[in-house]
Amino acid sequence: MAASPAHRVVEAVWRIESAKIIAGLARILRDVGLAEELAQDALVTALEQWPQSGIPDNPGAWLMAAAKHRAIDYLRRKKLLERKHEELGRELEVQHELAEADLAEAIERSIGKDIGDDLLRLMFVACHPVLSSEAQVALTLRLLGGLTTQEIARAFLVSEPTVAQRIVRAKKTLADARVPFEIPRAGELAARLSSVLGVIYLIFNEGYAATAGNAWTRPALCEEALRLGRILAELMPQEPEVHGLIALMEIQASRLGARTGPDGEPILLLDQNRARWDHLLIRRGLAALKRAQTLDANPGSYVLQAAIAACHARARTAEETDWKRIADLYDALAGIAPSPVVELNRAVAVGMAHGPAAGLEILEGLAADRQLRHYHLLPSVRGDFLARLGRHDEARAEFERAAALTHNARERELLLKRAQACISSPPTPDPK
Repeated sequence: MAASPAHRVVEAVWRIESAKIIAGLARILRDVGLAEELAQDALVTALEQWPQSGIPDNPGAWLMAAAKHRAIDYLRRKKLLERKHEELGRELEVQHELAEADLAEAIERSIGKDIGDDLLRLMFVACHPVLSSEAQVALTLRLLGGLTTQEIARAFLVSEPTVAQRIVRAKKTLADARVPFEIPRAGELAARLSSVLGVIYLIFNEGYAATAGNAWTRPALCEEALRLGRILAELMPQEPEVHGLIALMEIQASRLGARTGPDGEPILLLDQNRARWDHLLIRRGLAALKRAQTLDANPGSYVLQAAIAACHARARTAEETDWKRIADLYDALAGIAPSPVVELNRAVAVGMAHGPAAGLEILEGLAADRQLRHYHLLPSVRGDFLARLGRHDEARAEFERAAALTHNARERELLLKRAQACISSPPTPDPK
């Protein structure tokens, strides 16, 4: 049965406004799980009433008001119950909450300047380090993205009950840990902001290069990460790393249309048709990078990664790519955020700038690293260097090993094709 026009409006408004409503309630209730429940109650009321009464002039404000009515009713009932139990200390706290949650003031705040702070608080709560990264991602997409458990499960190729359980456990963990609904103080802000940025970029990366399944990219996840990042940039306009992340995601997202062929097959960066890149996204990304660099002369990790992406974006052809500049940027990135993955990417840049033998030399030092033991891109990159050196038998073995390690069907097909190509390739002299 098709949804009525009113139901479609309710669903559309909920997708846009749900994060603001939950954030506003969480500020009053200090409980993210309860805030979401009461927001859902308001949604159900809208689904029941709007088809009969008509769509309000300001649907978002209507939903916010309905949700906050429920929050105030909840606090009043709780106050009465606690009076019966003679819990004087808690009664005084609830009285304070009631005063803060005066309905007229609450509605005004919901649609006014304070909503930005509420959204920012909700971001920091959803990405709190007390939660696992999987829980942070699920809760962020649920509360701030408005995605259903089914949509999150489909995006990450896990079962719906698994996602639902992660969200329930995350809310319980936050409640048990008594995580305050607040923006971290100055001393904690950098570390906590790093967690928020990491979650957003993790969501983006899963869309840009899916870790499993039959699709190499999931553009909807990239779009959701970009939306969350843009909100964060508006809420924290003086944070260079926020703009650095935005720049990085905008530039990388510009390639999505060129990353796959007509049948969904992967197309590697150097083989992409750059005319298919989204040049509006590139311009936006370069503007965000410039803003980040203006805010701080000492670039952080996201600003450096965005600068690397900008080198690719500015090159009209693959041959024009400034690989020496990219290698230098990776040197700087390794200096402030060292990791085996950064070192692997640095090897690629050095191999492109100074020859495959130079890149292979860096890879040799990564062979025993535990973090890369099951990472398919290590043998994939090694296979590429070996193939360029004419050592095709060794390259084929590396590509086959990489294919066995990846969980993405499209990427596995690509790696096996590269392995097959090594069989018919004649030896080539070692370049000097």
